[in-house]
Amino acid sequence: MTDETARLDTADIMKIMDYLPHRYPFLLIDRIVDIRGDESCIGIKNVTINEPQFMGHFPTRPLFPGVLIIEGMAQTAGAICVASKLADRKRPKEVYFMTIDKAKFRRPVVPGDVVEYHMRKIAQRRTMWWFKGEAKVNGTLVAEAEVSAMLVVED
Repeated sequence: MTDETARLDTADIMKIMDYLPHRYPFLLIDRIVDIRGDESCIGIKNVTINEPQFMGHFPTRPLFPGVLIIEGMAQTAGAICVASKLADRKRPKEVYFMTIDKAKFRRPVVPGDVVEYHMRKIAQRRTMWWFKGEAKVNGTLVAEAEVSAMLVVED
């Protein structure tokens, strides 16, 4: 492990918005902590009742949709991929969510929960990254998946 990846960095919401094109209501991470280069990190999502998906999912029992949990994983991974390219002084033009594999949902996520997206790089080739993600609430696994991201970088 190099000195750069040994250091734990963080990204607040302003830095995340610099890395990703997403904006409310589709920006699904509030902060990223424990960033180790592009190797691993933890994305944080504060789930609140005033988010638009709860008007219909479900009015009498609000549940955070599983597809948005997976998107939160992808956004967390994509943000650290972009950050690693910026460290190389190459700003990506785009970041694309490419694949979802082995997705499993274990427990519901409800308003008031704080979701932690524990992302770990499992492979990288050129402009493609693959990550294993685990979503946890209070240390309990609520979902898991493998996701990949591709960056479009100008040479």
